[in-house]
Amino acid sequence: MDEANFTHLDSSGAARMVDVGEKPVTRRTALARAICRMKPETALAIRDGKTKKGEVLQIARIAGIAAAKRTDELIPLCHSLPLETVSIDFSWPAEDRLAIEVLCVSTGKTGVEMEALTSASIAGLTVYDMCKAMDRSMSIECVELLEKTGGIRGDYKKS
Repeated sequence: MDEANFTHLDSSGAARMVDVGEKPVTRRTALARAICRMKPETALAIRDGKTKKGEVLQIARIAGIAAAKRTDELIPLCHSLPLETVSIDFSWPAEDRLAIEVLCVSTGKTGVEMEALTSASIAGLTVYDMCKAMDRSMSIECVELLEKTGGIRGDYKKS
């Protein structure tokens, strides 16, 4: 593939931020998920609010929201976006797995997939940080985009 086909490279091969100036403004959403796998006793301590560091899920939610708002500072070629909302939900699909789902919404010229993925990742890392003293074997798995809407490429839903 020649360099002309890479959107983040200029004609000399140097990295560049994509020009979104001519793209239409549309409402854009992205739903991402991360899974934290842990020992069942760690999960129970989180659910019962009995960890030494406090309310794990509330701190993870705050960290995830903050991460979404700062994605452009973490991912070098991401655009700054005016986020309208960042919503983070937690569920327990198994006794040893915490699902973190993040919905990001913005009206603009580029999508919010990276904000949702970054948010889910950082929320997962925060869970790890809050619980590492009791379970160093925890892992953050399957960070993925589940859905996106808006933009010229249209909607996406993971099958």
